[in-house]
Amino acid sequence: SFLGPSGCGKTTALRMLAGFESVTEGSILIDGVDVGATPAHRRPVNMVFQNYALFPHMTVAENVAYGLRQRRPRMIREEVASRTARALDTVRLGDFGPRRIWQMSGGQQQRVALARAIVNEPKILLLDEPMAALDAKLRAEMQIELLNLQRQLGITFVLVTHDQQEALSMSDRICLMGKGRIAQIGTPHELYDHPANRYVAGFIGRANILPATVVGGGVVRLASGEAVEVAPSPAAPDARVEVAIRPEALRLSAGPVDGTPSLAATITNRIFLGEHIEFLLAHPVLGALQVMVPRQAEGLLPGAEVGATVHVLWDRGAGLILGEN
Repeated sequence: SFLGPSGCGKTTALRMLAGFESVTEGSILIDGVDVGATPAHRRPVNMVFQNYALFPHMTVAENVAYGLRQRRPRMIREEVASRTARALDTVRLGDFGPRRIWQMSGGQQQRVALARAIVNEPKILLLDEPMAALDAKLRAEMQIELLNLQRQLGITFVLVTHDQQEALSMSDRICLMGKGRIAQIGTPHELYDHPANRYVAGFIGRANILPATVVGGGVVRLASGEAVEVAPSPAAPDARVEVAIRPEALRLSAGPVDGTPSLAATITNRIFLGEHIEFLLAHPVLGALQVMVPRQAEGLLPGAEVGATVHVLWDRGAGLILGEN
């Protein structure tokens, strides 16, 4: 996935892969072959656009077969029909060939666009925010369908999205971009658990980012004075750093716990999220803090309502020293 906010360059990168934008520096290699000078219609890629770009005057089958009919030399009619039928069966629309596009729902139209893209058997399938127009429930269903389709076809999918949850749930590798630059490339686990800098930590999931000073030996001293253990880092002693800790890595307690560093903070908001409760807190020195508490643990926090003072517990090694942006 190419992930990032609007205007960061992810769609431009995708369009360069497709051949719709010219490359001014560097190379684009597909399966080891430099395609920088190859026109779009000769590259082994197909693209699913955000608005699907289906032809309303054609049937579903005619839309899917369109790319096959543009090939030269021409394919025989029986082969076109056979490959079109296989593509529609792959996206579970085998009986919908005679229908018109305007008779299909949003999710069905997306599957038509996918069938039209895979019928040419590309080496790479490019997806430009294909689920942006779908509602939340249908979007979740289509994410699973795309994952299953990718495993079935065994070809590379490149997805452009600004939705971090979509990227985390669907990707083998994520390229996080910002202001036309690559901030970090890695697996979803690497970007979430080991963000390279403050930008990555703030964009992927949620994070409490706190100023601290390195003591040494995996220990930092927060600006509020508490010494806490963090993940190992090459940062030198006395260096001023920023430490990131995920809201789910913190715990809440009605009072301090022996042997565990804690921060006394005031609850400013308590947000019910179903399986979790999100607590927003205010600390007199560190400022705003976020803590995610599972529903099962909520019962251990009597009186944890807005305005109450609680203790935020920091487990050993839970934080991470961030690098430079």
